[in-house]
Amino acid sequence: MILRSAQDDMPFRIAARDNTLPGHTSTSTRSLMTQEELIQEATAARENAIAPFSKFKVGAALLTSEGAIFHGCNVENSTFGLTVCAERVALLSALAAGEREFSTIAVVTQTDAPSTPCGACRQLLWEFCGDIEVHLASISGAARTVTLAELFPQPFDLLPEGS
Repeated sequence: MILRSAQDDMPFRIAARDNTLPGHTSTSTRSLMTQEELIQEATAARENAIAPFSKFKVGAALLTSEGAIFHGCNVENSTFGLTVCAERVALLSALAAGEREFSTIAVVTQTDAPSTPCGACRQLLWEFCGDIEVHLASISGAARTVTLAELFPQPFDLLPEGS
């Protein structure tokens, strides 16, 4: 499955460098990464999820503007309030590594139709990534691409635009 960009009928490709999961296929031999390949990275990250309570595993792959990939998976905790989503794990890992510019994120779930990030993830992604592309996919193969602004049309901003 090759995802197409909205602007033309060519596969959308994204710059990438080798920062793949151990045991996962490296993309370093290619200069570009497709949406499908980023979704595959998120699918691989999903395998590391710790979801003993919900059994709902989620994987994320966040691509920086320079082409580095940061992976995340959800990690549940028995107190539930301390559970962390895959998108936040990927984002916080990237921020901790000093990254500040991002181009896209892929999120993979086990539902028939792709699931969207929760509200807390949307807020953090908005604050640190801006209006990036969000590739939503399910392990059944369904996929769609939206912008973060489409998912989160009225984010909280401490200083509203124009202040």
